[in-house]
Amino acid sequence: MRNILKTFFIGMIVLSIISIYGCIKTSHPAEPDMVYVEGGIFIMGCTDEQGKNRWGIDECWGIEKPIHSVTLSSFKISKYEITQKQYESIMKINPSYFECDSCPVERVSWHDAQEFCRRLSDFTGKQYRLPTEAEWEYAARGGNKSKGYKYSGSNNIDEVAWCIINKSRHTHPVGEKLPNELGIYDMSGNVKEWCSDWYGEYFVTKQRNPTGPSSGSYRVLRGGSWNDLFANNCRVAFRSYDYPDDYNSYVGFRVVCVEK
Repeated sequence: MRNILKTFFIGMIVLSIISIYGCIKTSHPAEPDMVYVEGGIFIMGCTDEQGKNRWGIDECWGIEKPIHSVTLSSFKISKYEITQKQYESIMKINPSYFECDSCPVERVSWHDAQEFCRRLSDFTGKQYRLPTEAEWEYAARGGNKSKGYKYSGSNNIDEVAWCIINKSRHTHPVGEKLPNELGIYDMSGNVKEWCSDWYGEYFVTKQRNPTGPSSGSYRVLRGGSWNDLFANNCRVAFRSYDYPDDYNSYVGFRVVCVEK
């Protein structure tokens, strides 16, 4: 009896630890591998390495300016874009044009991505959501391990991104290119990724854990895709946006896990 009680109390302690710290991977097939991103301060937007190509031409768009200081708390972000297999195991449908279990899910709207996060959270008891735009860029830059690359993990786009300029005409299985400084894959190519924020202009003021405007017409998209003809669209500072109801074969998402 004493051994039974000891085993019971040990089990309760383990469950309590899991409940407190959260984001511990379980056996659910939809749960992604997560990468811990230590919080810190970074300069967001068109920093020096983002703005000039080899001919000295400014590659930054106006919506990437002004640069501004952002302070973020620590978080966990998925190592890979959410795959079709993961998406289908939760949503019971695969909307993708390029069918492939290990390729990123695409043709998902912002609302679809939100619903995936809600269902995954309900299934696991953890809190999954889309990354904020600031979290996305900080992770893409390599967090506090950043080496100041133009693309996520390299200054050579062929090493880290699938896009038209390296003869990509479709999505590819996640993780085939090199990771960035934090061990995160495909943040410069394969598919663009939804963020949680409404799209809005940047301001020069310092920010802490920004979540974007309180309302708007468009949701933020970050990263490049297989459909991008120009390398500047794959830079870590590049911004784009779309209506939250729209979906395309070059748009997917990844998730963040936070403690409840």
